[in-house]
Amino acid sequence: MIGSSHSADKKVHQIAALNEEVKELRSEFVDVRSDMQQLKLESTVMHIVEVNGLFPSQVPPKQIKVKSQINQNPKSTVIPKSKD
Repeated sequence: MIGSSHSADKKVHQIAALNEEVKELRSEFVDVRSDMQQLKLESTVMHIVEVNGLFPSQVPPKQIKVKSQINQNPKSTVIPKSKD
């Protein structure tokens, strides 16, 4: 009887310690997630790459359009057989 009581008390203390560890880990997770969200911001990324000598382009990007002849006129790709 006394042995099972001590065993139960030991388990209660283990559960309390594990619950405390879960709280600490959850708090650490929230802190790290907040830091990651801050690091993903465009302004933060721009500041980090400026230190390395990279700056945003002053000229806007140009769109390149590729026209495929195969999709526009499939009959033009057919080679006629010679009559030799």
